[in-house]
Amino acid sequence: MSSETYEVHLEVFEGPLDLLLYLIRKSDLDIYNIPISEITREYLSTIELMKDLNLEAAGEFLVMASTLMQIKAQMLLPSHGAEPEEGPDPRRELVSKLLEYQRFKGAARFLEERAENFKGVFYRGAPFFSDDEKTLRVSMFELLSTLREILDSAEDRGMVVMGEQFPVEEKIEKILRLLAQRPYVAFREIFQGETRRLAILSCFLALLELIKLQKAFARQEAPFSEILIYKKEPPSAPVTGLWPEGESAHSEEAS
Repeated sequence: MSSETYEVHLEVFEGPLDLLLYLIRKSDLDIYNIPISEITREYLSTIELMKDLNLEAAGEFLVMASTLMQIKAQMLLPSHGAEPEEGPDPRRELVSKLLEYQRFKGAARFLEERAENFKGVFYRGAPFFSDDEKTLRVSMFELLSTLREILDSAEDRGMVVMGEQFPVEEKIEKILRLLAQRPYVAFREIFQGETRRLAILSCFLALLELIKLQKAFARQEAPFSEILIYKKEPPSAPVTGLWPEGESAHSEEAS
């Protein structure tokens, strides 16, 4: 597999504010007092991984990276005495944007849940979870976060080994074989036996492709819990030919 030649384009991808909120929640940080150095390091690390995977990241991700670097630089600059002892916090505008975005996101989620509750219609082939299962959808950033941990254990971490090929198609077959044996597998399980960085990235791209093709989906029992990968069953074939050839419901009624 070559990360320079294989691309995955997802129809829906969270934005930079989603990433920041995810990193804040994951590390249990105070949104009003963001440790800018830590959050910038985590953010840039995720952006680098997205680049390695050839995931389409809009320019707004890079704009946010620049904003974080600028805030970090401002906070590192020594005070010249012109400002009071506690001058204006350069994080203030970012915090304001995060809080506003969080409110809108919460309202959108509430409306989506209301619409889902009252819709009462499920398309064929759609995965359905009852309220008892308490399963949650998994965001792209949660997948990337776990992937980073797996990559840290790669034998060739930080190295580029030329000449090795790990076709995504082969990894797709591997994941489908695992899902054919059980109703679901743990996310980390699809990387078992993969010791090379490119092989791990290839497996991840294979999973994204299966999700994009609606052949698999990811769920969690609770936020930040273990990610599980389920196989999505194909839609049922439409029922046709209910009556023997040459007969109809009307002919049966007549008899």
